[in-house]
Amino acid sequence: MPENQHTFDNPVERYPVISPDETQVPEPGLESDLQPRADLGEDSYVGSGRLTGRKAVVTGGDSGIGAATAIAFAREGADVAIVYLPEEEEDAQRIAGLIRDAGRTAVTIPGDLKERAFSDEIVKRAVDELGGIDILVNNAGKQIATESLTDIPDDEFDHTLKTNVYAMFWLTRAALPHLPAGATIINTTSIQAYQPSETLVEYATTKAAINAFTKALAQQLAPKGIRVNAVAPGPIWTPLQVSKGQPPEAIPEFGQQTPLGRPGQPAELAPAYVFLASPESSYVLGETLAVTGGMPTP
Repeated sequence: MPENQHTFDNPVERYPVISPDETQVPEPGLESDLQPRADLGEDSYVGSGRLTGRKAVVTGGDSGIGAATAIAFAREGADVAIVYLPEEEEDAQRIAGLIRDAGRTAVTIPGDLKERAFSDEIVKRAVDELGGIDILVNNAGKQIATESLTDIPDDEFDHTLKTNVYAMFWLTRAALPHLPAGATIINTTSIQAYQPSETLVEYATTKAAINAFTKALAQQLAPKGIRVNAVAPGPIWTPLQVSKGQPPEAIPEFGQQTPLGRPGQPAELAPAYVFLASPESSYVLGETLAVTGGMPTP
């Protein structure tokens, strides 16, 4: 583990290659059950005031990439509301504690993003308890590996589309009236939008849709001074992977196909979200920033 995100080192060796066993856990998967544990930047992320006074909402903020982003935002000076499933309360409270340890306000909002009305609740609570919203991170996602299209039931396909695409649409629409000029929206897409795996047909479909949504909305909102971008992670070690996100037999060598030869850690994603949220990226709109360990994207 690096001393901090600024440590100069060889990226191949920055984190060890992991070889987890094929153990699967029930959805949605808890960070506290992940072995080996992922690095969320708890001990390594050092802020420098890049988001001082900002108000952020991060979906899927209890674990994985969302949790690492929430921690980084807080250490950069932002107050943060994290959104998560009720079953993830244990993880969420740990991340909320780290946000508060950074001296920032943490708001915990449990609920199911597949329910349209929940988006309105998220926005209301964030506005009431944070005093507004000027960063929206649509990060929560559902990923189920399935060998054959004929094995995907209608309700699973519906849940994946609602979690990954509908929720992004509903929450963004609900938040827009509250976003001032200078606000930013960041969506999480994936390498799967460009290099879809045969077992992730439904997930890859949603990630391609997120790319298109991001680029179209960026043009629509640019005249209002609201920037919309996306981050495309490669194989990142999170609870999503071991809660049916990968075939069990793929877990031991997860991420080793990248040019760096290892999976990424959530802490390696957080700086991308900080950059896109901060004024440093003021001329960046409609961009999909790939953080893939070298796996090519268009």
